[in-house]
Amino acid sequence: MNYSDIVMDHFMNPRNVGELENPDGIGQIGNVNCGDIMRMTIQVKDNRIADVKFKTFGCGAAIAVSSMVTEMAKGKTLEEAVRINQDEVARALGGLPEKKLHCSNLGTDALKAAVNDYWRKNGHPEKVVPLEDEHLEQEAEPQHACCHSPERGNGQSEGRMAS
Repeated sequence: MNYSDIVMDHFMNPRNVGELENPDGIGQIGNVNCGDIMRMTIQVKDNRIADVKFKTFGCGAAIAVSSMVTEMAKGKTLEEAVRINQDEVARALGGLPEKKLHCSNLGTDALKAAVNDYWRKNGHPEKVVPLEDEHLEQEAEPQHACCHSPERGNGQSEGRMAS
């Protein structure tokens, strides 16, 4: 499978990895078909995403997508952030192989879930936006996910987790 140099850079050197202490919003999305799980935490200041971090259990494309989504969201208003879509993420990464496009859905939806969480906690349920795809919003920790994809091998029994 061929990945762009941008995808490889975000996979090998992911930006904004980790979890914020005392986040204002948390979004965790899982894909039941491939086993990928993305968790994003956001800090909000003056209706803007002041900081965003991610933890992803998944393939290289999932990690690259998570990294790119955080870069695209930082500094945006909440309304701008939830308008980031899967096509924009895939373009920003220089493209994704067809069978990996679902990863861009997961990334944008994890961000939307974090913003929706913030809006719900702060008394604005009317602002909640739908997710782009049907995913399983989860409470489970990412390290409990499992996927049998051969791309996750690399000598690791359960794949790579960026955290």
